Amino acid sequence: MVQERQIRVALVAYPGAQQAALLGLRDLLEAAGGGAPGQARRFRTELVEDFSGQGQFDAVVLPPSLGARPEGAALRAVAGWVKRQHKGGALACSVCAGAFLLAAAGVLDGRPATTHWALAQDLARTYPQVQLQAERLLIDDGDVVTAGGLMAWTDLGLRLIARFMGPAVMLATARFFLIDPGVREQSYYNLFAPDLTHGDAAVLQAQHWLQPRFHQPVAVPQMAAAAGLEERTFLRRFQAATGLAPSQYLQQLRIAKAREQLELSTASIDSIAAAAGYLDVSAFRKLFQRTVGLSPSAYRKRFAPARG
Repeated sequence: MVQERQIRVALVAYPGAQQAALLGLRDLLEAAGGGAPGQARRFRTELVEDFSGQGQFDAVVLPPSLGARPEGAALRAVAGWVKRQHKGGALACSVCAGAFLLAAAGVLDGRPATTHWALAQDLARTYPQVQLQAERLLIDDGDVVTAGGLMAWTDLGLRLIARFMGPAVMLATARFFLIDPGVREQSYYNLFAPDLTHGDAAVLQAQHWLQPRFHQPVAVPQMAAAAGLEERTFLRRFQAATGLAPSQYLQQLRIAKAREQLELSTASIDSIAAAAGYLDVSAFRKLFQRTVGLSPSAYRKRFAPARG
């Protein structure tokens, strides 16, 4: 029997990091899927305090802070390490004040992100390039996940379990810890999660480039240029690395964003289609139906929270 590869997660123990979040995430992740006697743990968590090496992780988590956040050389050391990890394929994650460290690393530039409501003005002022949405509890933007409040590490932990091990394991873990998954469950029905661990640096560079530009009229030559590859080579390597053609990958990104807006906003379907990069609403409806199995209207009716 072939043993499944362990999922390596860095819990960044920067100066001032909240210990309860670090240790709680360790317990939550290492318990996921490991309830049966003799069953190997899938998550391998490591507390990281030295930012000079450590190898490549599958995910990096910046926890909340109850004190002063790193500044100067300490901030540059953490941010530089996080940037290298993200560039190498790690899913970059933050909780509460950890968003400041992700922003300092540059991985939130032009990207939607959330943090604790009490820190929102400070984050917006310090890093105006971040598309701050502090009213959101958790934002999964493909290769970056940010969570809001101090205790939102539980939400982030469940999202990581769902991303790497699937919704069934996430729900079983939530039941074991007596955590109510609540509305978290609604986004776990075959939600697109890009593979960032394939090991092709050029393709990964194109994925990072594409993530904030999904709504633009992006063509394959632009993606190839972002990857630094000749077009035919790019097409072959992108398919091999992600399992999807570039056009299919872009469609998956757009549909995932549209699903999120259908769940969380009251915007019209026409405006959601346009925001996702589809000017032809009829084509968007057909593609959404084919991809999700429901029309946009039916999806919203089924998954959007009841509004009073």
